Amino acid sequence: MNIQFGTGVLFGLPNAGNLATNPTPYKFGVLQDASIEFKADLKKLFGTKQFPVAKARGKIDVSGKAKIASFDPNMLNQLYFGQTAAAGVTTIAEDEAGTIPGSPFQVTVTNSAQFVTDYGVIDTVSGLQMTKVPSAPATGQYSVAAGVYTFAAADTTKTVKISYSYTVAAVGSTITLANQSLGYAPELRMFLFSAFRTKRLGIELYSCTLGQLSLATKHEDFWMADITFDAGTDATDTLGKIYGDLF
Repeated sequence: MNIQFGTGVLFGLPNAGNLATNPTPYKFGVLQDASIEFKADLKKLFGTKQFPVAKARGKIDVSGKAKIASFDPNMLNQLYFGQTAAAGVTTIAEDEAGTIPGSPFQVTVTNSAQFVTDYGVIDTVSGLQMTKVPSAPATGQYSVAAGVYTFAAADTTKTVKISYSYTVAAVGSTITLANQSLGYAPELRMFLFSAFRTKRLGIELYSCTLGQLSLATKHEDFWMADITFDAGTDATDTLGKIYGDLF
């Protein structure tokens, strides 16, 4: 008999709709679970008795979901967003330590040349968040420009923790999520496949669109992404195929 075990593997191939540059197939990384559901409307005809005298199947909704634990921005772009990718990333420096010096009372952060956005300053003595002002800060306040943080003379010698974002050009990928017109999305050919004890089973759907994409974090656990999709027929009016070894 054809028995399967484990999650199997799930692939997506962008093949229609609004495609990113160089449409590329991807495997959904570190797959935790996946499912495909065929859900049909059943219509029943009743007469004067309790049981139906006829049944007919109406519309069939074909949907699926998967949970993954590996995140590739290029995969998410190719299979979900279909937008513009560029080299490099923006990352966070969290709670970078600094000590406010004498005149000009300024702290230049480590990555000032790649500085993007200020994400706040904490006074480590009081534990309070300092207030950002455009210029001329008073005690408990600061201003910032191009990675240079300016403080009040009264706060000289205080230690602070600074958080900010900065660019790293040599690694990773950045996807710009522009606001697209309704209906904008890549369409995918998706293949869920498993092999166990010499038996194979797979289902290939020719035209799918991803719906939900959620990133969930949890204390003392790994990040997970939940993905849902719906399937329809392709240009040949074919939903897909089911493959499997015989008993």
